[in-house]
Amino acid sequence: MATTTSITTTYAGEFAGQYIAAALLSGKTLSEGGVTVKPNIKFKEVIKKLALDSILKDASCDFDPTSNVTLTERILQPEEFQVNLQLCKKDFRQDWDAISMGFSQYDNLPPSFSDFLIGQVSAKVAEKVEQNIWNGSTSTNGEFDGFKTLLLADSDVVDVSGTTLSASNIVAELGKVVDAIPSSVYSKEDVQIYLPTSAAKFYIQAQAALGYRELYNVGKTELNFQGINLFVAPGLAADTLVAAEASNLFFGTGLLNDWQEVKLIDMADIDGSQNVRVVLRGSAGVQHGIGSDIVLYSS
Repeated sequence: MATTTSITTTYAGEFAGQYIAAALLSGKTLSEGGVTVKPNIKFKEVIKKLALDSILKDASCDFDPTSNVTLTERILQPEEFQVNLQLCKKDFRQDWDAISMGFSQYDNLPPSFSDFLIGQVSAKVAEKVEQNIWNGSTSTNGEFDGFKTLLLADSDVVDVSGTTLSASNIVAELGKVVDAIPSSVYSKEDVQIYLPTSAAKFYIQAQAALGYRELYNVGKTELNFQGINLFVAPGLAADTLVAAEASNLFFGTGLLNDWQEVKLIDMADIDGSQNVRVVLRGSAGVQHGIGSDIVLYSS
């Protein structure tokens, strides 16, 4: 059965050459370096993190290997996924740029619509992957275990009891997260607090109420709290905050290009039909390193 095609925008004239798409979430966590990407995992990879206690000792004539070395190993095993769509060209022959499609019985898919279709599918995949990174669960079809699922299952993670966030309490709640960050992690250059879009809005509103008009008047700007970068992760659930080093959070995939490319297959030359197939195959998964270096704020 063909995927249902819903066309809500129609061709409005010879010079109406632009297609208008709804604004979609981009894969912000990946595109802006929010986590460490491992792009060439064939099956699974062992994530190793080395932790040391105080290794400097008073000098002596003897060899004194009394320092503790802790080697943490976790398995990053990406899940395989696919996107299969089939569209019939006649469903949009009259509505989508009829002039560009031509008037023969076996029309070619117009390049402008091909670009539009590829962009739509790629953006939807990026949106879903962004959500899976933070809130996914393998119990749901098309998802892998996200960071929240993994962190909740790790007893070493520093848990902070959360509440419903708002503009009136966001500063105090962020303060709880900062207080819970281990001292050994607080000074690291890549430590940041990941927060959902709703919490970022609350923080900006709170700053504006306190008189920081530069945040109120300008456009997008980098956010930080007590010297720690705030990373807005659209896929993170409301009322959830995560403090961690980007180097302690990992995203793995078999071939990164699998997620960057969508194939369009015009079936006219294969089976004589008017169908166009969209195919995307890839793999994705996440894992963290040292749980005791991560703070999870959730209700």
